[in-house]
Amino acid sequence: MDVSGFLFLLVFNLQFQTMVIPPYLNPGDCVGIISPSRKISVQELEMSIKIIQSWGFKVITGRNVFASSNQFAGSDDQRMEDFQKMLDNTEIKAVICSRGGYGSVRMIDSLDFSKFIASPKWIAGFSDITVFHSHINKNLGIATLHCEMPLNFAKKETHPDSIETIRKALTGEEIVYKSELKGFFNEGNVTGIITGGNLSVLYSLLGSVSDINTDGRILFIEDLDEYLYHIDRMMVAMKRAGKLYRIKGLIVGGLTGMKDNQEPFGKTAEEIVMEHVADLVIPKIFNFPSGHLTRNLSLKFGAETNLCVERGRYTLKQLT
Repeated sequence: MDVSGFLFLLVFNLQFQTMVIPPYLNPGDCVGIISPSRKISVQELEMSIKIIQSWGFKVITGRNVFASSNQFAGSDDQRMEDFQKMLDNTEIKAVICSRGGYGSVRMIDSLDFSKFIASPKWIAGFSDITVFHSHINKNLGIATLHCEMPLNFAKKETHPDSIETIRKALTGEEIVYKSELKGFFNEGNVTGIITGGNLSVLYSLLGSVSDINTDGRILFIEDLDEYLYHIDRMMVAMKRAGKLYRIKGLIVGGLTGMKDNQEPFGKTAEEIVMEHVADLVIPKIFNFPSGHLTRNLSLKFGAETNLCVERGRYTLKQLT
């Protein structure tokens, strides 16, 4: 990012009370697929392209979508080039990241969002893609889509809802999730902008220009394959950075594949998170089916969302 671009972000870094919702897609619209993180093969992407086309959309893949540089999908410059072209192409109405892993943060500062601001589109994915969710939601005031990624479309264990809710979100169909509560919860009824993503990535962004804004927001977090003590470390850091005190609600998704040391930490991941938010009188739900799970429900980050927790059930409704 050049100096003028950085200054623009500083000026534009407002406490957005409303967010720009990108236009919803219609049949015939173009969807771009890029690989900003770990590499992916042609075979791993074939089925997802067919599925997206079956929704009535055209699919354009980045020139470097199958590139390889060690674990990455090409060099930082190659991955940035693909993302920049998708941001600048006004014919493309949504950009879906093929998979996560690691790599998005290595090129986020090289992207020019000026044409994207003038013509917003959906940026979609989860896990490592939290870098883009946090950066775009906070600095640009534009909503993004936290959702399953093409790598998992063809896997037998992937729940149909993981894919179908992407289509619903992109086309503007009503998003309402209801279920009985599992694990910890606090009752309440709030409406606000939802934001968040992968806890490890959010933790890594603390103090940067991409640091998440949680003030007055409903916070969603999920994570995968972390040691329990590290979950505690990250929650302590989030609290010390002021990211927990002013949230309106908390949604905890999958805390999947957690690990412990030989000397046990003594608490589950859910217990650790609850400990650090126990004093907050807000609605909270745990085990929401989103994140590194076979059923990974889509959430429009930046959308006005109602979270109602009562009588052993929750209802989450996205209002925009």
